[in-house]
Amino acid sequence: MPGKSFVLRTTPQETAAVADATVADLAQRLAHKLLVAPAQQGVDDSERALALLHLLDHIQQATDRLQKDAARAAARAGASYPQIGAACGMTRQGARRRWPGLFNHTDEAPAEIPIMNTPARPFDVLLVEDDMADAMLIEEALSERGARNLTQVTDGLAALEHLRAPGRIRPDLIVLDLNMPRMNGRELLKILKADEDLQTIPIVVLTTSSAPEDVAGSYNSHANAYVTKPVNLEEFEQAVQSIDAFYLDTATRPPRT
Repeated sequence: MPGKSFVLRTTPQETAAVADATVADLAQRLAHKLLVAPAQQGVDDSERALALLHLLDHIQQATDRLQKDAARAAARAGASYPQIGAACGMTRQGARRRWPGLFNHTDEAPAEIPIMNTPARPFDVLLVEDDMADAMLIEEALSERGARNLTQVTDGLAALEHLRAPGRIRPDLIVLDLNMPRMNGRELLKILKADEDLQTIPIVVLTTSSAPEDVAGSYNSHANAYVTKPVNLEEFEQAVQSIDAFYLDTATRPPRT
């Protein structure tokens, strides 16, 4: 389904007009059926209008429920948040805010053919990223891959404090930006890979920089991978999910300590 789109035989304006007319007709028929003595003497126009408004509210609620069911069905069939949002005239962020957790099917029976095996415990990912918009996109992409505990910190010093806190469980993966305040990703990478307790945690640099010195410097500091952030949102999502798929699903990870 990804990469494909649906096609209606009408323009958006024509579709809206047909929908409005259909709902109006439905509301009138419901009013005739459900209102007590709709033609009764003494029922004024305001009461009829309020009764119709009440019916329309219930129609709206029914539409919301059906739309949520359709969004879940689309997610199960392989649609992503960008596609679901586009079908409803909203952004991917809008779709995610309206229907959070579409890819965590905890309230429904398992799909007949599961897309991925549910891990015995959620994977823990430490995201070292100061750009909140990018952090939200990364969180969305990871949520579609399965159970993930994502912790975000905004600079290298905060990352060190998090990783070195007494009793802290080490993450399965660190996703690291390079350009951050206080301590940047270049400095943090060197410190982590020189730390005997933390050096085996896979670290993927995910940054806007494609400068050869940043790429070479990261690998010289023993980064496990270097990925340049795509500008296109869908490609960005695919890049994050590819990182997740390899390091959390395919690669054998070191044991937790």
